[in-house]
Amino acid sequence: MQQEFVLKFKKKERQRLWVIVLLAVLLVAACLYFTGLGVVKIPPAEIARIIFTSFSAGSATSGALDDVHQVVLMDIRLPRIIVAVLVGAGLGAAGAVFQGLLMNPLADPYTLGVSTGAAFGATLAIFFGIYLPGDLASLSISLLALAGALLALAVVYGLALADGVLAVTNLILSGVIVSAILSAAISFVKSLAGEGVGSIVFWLMGSFASRSWHHVYLCLPAVLVGIAVCCYFADDLNVLSLGTKQARQLGVNDGQVTTILLVASSMMTAVCVSVSGVIGFVGLIVPHLMRMLVGSDHRILLPASALGGALLLCGADTIARSLLATEIPVGVLTALLGGPFFCYIFKLKAKKQIY
Repeated sequence: MQQEFVLKFKKKERQRLWVIVLLAVLLVAACLYFTGLGVVKIPPAEIARIIFTSFSAGSATSGALDDVHQVVLMDIRLPRIIVAVLVGAGLGAAGAVFQGLLMNPLADPYTLGVSTGAAFGATLAIFFGIYLPGDLASLSISLLALAGALLALAVVYGLALADGVLAVTNLILSGVIVSAILSAAISFVKSLAGEGVGSIVFWLMGSFASRSWHHVYLCLPAVLVGIAVCCYFADDLNVLSLGTKQARQLGVNDGQVTTILLVASSMMTAVCVSVSGVIGFVGLIVPHLMRMLVGSDHRILLPASALGGALLLCGADTIARSLLATEIPVGVLTALLGGPFFCYIFKLKAKKQIY
């Protein structure tokens, strides 16, 4: 009987790992296909050839490549796709961490007011026309949004600390308070902006338009390190999901692990929001979907949520830039698609609880 149980468990583990592999393959295929879509069509085979030639030492074959395709791909589409993938992965993984730590299915990466802090920083940058010198000019709004997000995060943690102890309940309440204050400040700045309010509103809705390699370099280290830290503590997160008392009995330092995971996921979210604007529902819906596919084990759920978020946001951005003649802000699209879908999932779970 015990041997049969072990075999079933191993089979489920293999199936979950295959889901991870399938998601990774789908993500690579989707990136190759989506990068070719647009006014200038580029076949996937040529995309792969251009990327290989551009990132390899052997540039002798570059003369055989179409110059227009190469510029469109390497300077416009590929950085945008990579940023969308990184932001989706970061928000998806952070959402899974927040839902596991707070034991709240409605928790998302923006719970601690990071998005509002980033929005406030970007609003000030747009309102005052602040541009950094040199190569950092294209990153001016993103860097000031990042500064706003980190400042909001520091205030939230400072308010939540009671005698040097970090309480999760205090953390959520602090996030709500700081978000409310910053939202009021954003509304005040918007009321003074006059004709410039359109630029502020567009940033707040979230978009990957005009994203460059500078945004990739800003986002890549934070997302990779953040996901790596969260995956490293996945076992501890599994235990913490059972409750604080059980975690302490099993030898988990709940205060230290909670702080590390919250800081890592919040920093990752701050960087993602700074380069993309506020994109809702990715960190809320993706962990729920992945939990339905791979279960609640965070060792599998975290990488699955990262891949699922990357795939979702990559596809949503492609639809946003290709569906109509005018580009739709991707944050609006994710809200329009994600809201009804989340209602559907919520209804299904409510029925299961009744019956």
